Amino acid sequence: MNNNATRRAVALAAAAVLATGVAACGGSADDGKIKITVGTFSDFGYEDLFAEYEKTHPNIKLEARKLEFDAHHSQLATQLAGGRGAADVVAIEEGWLAQFRTSKDKFVNLADLGAKDLKDQWVSWKWSQGILEDGNFVLGLGTDMGSLALCYRKDLFAAAGLPTERGEVAKLWPTWEEYAKVADRFKEKTPNVKFAGSAENIFTAKLYQSEEGYFAKADDSFIADTNPKVKEAFLLAGGMGAKGQTAGIKPFTPEWTIALKQGSFATETCAAWALAQIKAGAGEGAADKWDVTSVPGGSGNWGGSFLTVPKQGKNTKDAYEVAKYLTAPAQQKKIFAKTGNLPSEPAVYKDPEVLNKVDAFYNDAPVGQIFAAAADSLKPNYRGTRDSKVRPRFNEALARIEQGKSTPDTAFGEAVTQSRNEVK
Repeated sequence: MNNNATRRAVALAAAAVLATGVAACGGSADDGKIKITVGTFSDFGYEDLFAEYEKTHPNIKLEARKLEFDAHHSQLATQLAGGRGAADVVAIEEGWLAQFRTSKDKFVNLADLGAKDLKDQWVSWKWSQGILEDGNFVLGLGTDMGSLALCYRKDLFAAAGLPTERGEVAKLWPTWEEYAKVADRFKEKTPNVKFAGSAENIFTAKLYQSEEGYFAKADDSFIADTNPKVKEAFLLAGGMGAKGQTAGIKPFTPEWTIALKQGSFATETCAAWALAQIKAGAGEGAADKWDVTSVPGGSGNWGGSFLTVPKQGKNTKDAYEVAKYLTAPAQQKKIFAKTGNLPSEPAVYKDPEVLNKVDAFYNDAPVGQIFAAAADSLKPNYRGTRDSKVRPRFNEALARIEQGKSTPDTAFGEAVTQSRNEVK
């Protein structure tokens, strides 16, 4: 079963469970404590924080829920529509946030619980993403942000006769076009190893350096067919795929993990949150083989989430207090130290302990400096309320190129047509 089919199966299974009578969350645990469930995807680094919160709040029992990325968000949409089953605190990734903003009546307005007083805790653009009605409705409290970098295998670069020191590597690719030229040089010397994991990740990183992608920020209209940034990013990534320079592996899947362990590709675009996933996938045996440097084209933002509180919970005030605690600077600093997830709060990413953080796995790369350097100037890519319908069409088109089933120009036209039909 391919990854998309797997995702659909997980989402359908989750919906089926819900349909058979999963009760709304919250309420009391067996020991009489108030149970607050926290629904996330991937590693948010909350395990230790849960234990700390329970020590200082002996009447609260925290319970983690975790699903795969798309299944998590799809299930939430089903739960909100059905009025039951959602966790008390639910993480929503920025790419899905626009969609859920249209269902704000299903969420607690955190402004009513005092969230507006926390505004200055976040960098301004992050706060703006989580609010409506000129800040009078606070949908969610920001967690991390996805400042971009480029991870690479030093040993494979050495085998290809390329520089290995991160400063020199950065000079190789000031632009994505130069990155593609480095891929040509790499392929000549190491034909049995791919330069990058997937065309999808290259496309996504380049596109997310633009203010707009598939949809217009002003009115949410579909512009993938007229926005030159979309085609430019697609043809560059697709062109590398057509040359056989990408491994054609769906990012963050079991197949991707296997490829990391085998050293099947030499570079991977990596937002701050991806460092932990690459490290876990490659394994400790790959320590010192990987390094981190600046991404082509400057910085950019890929990802970052918000903690929300659905109205259907029984203990929404307690849930808000949990969300407030988990997103407070002190806790965000601990999460960064544990997972590398870059906080979206200036007080944290400008903290000397954060700026001075190095990662032994990545050859002691100064990850704090690399990811925090451009945080103040980051401009998030507007994703649109229908991003989840369009994004897969372009990723599938890139996969067809990598599989030799289509050309970049043809695949782009197909993705545009399919996407246009999806958003009619």
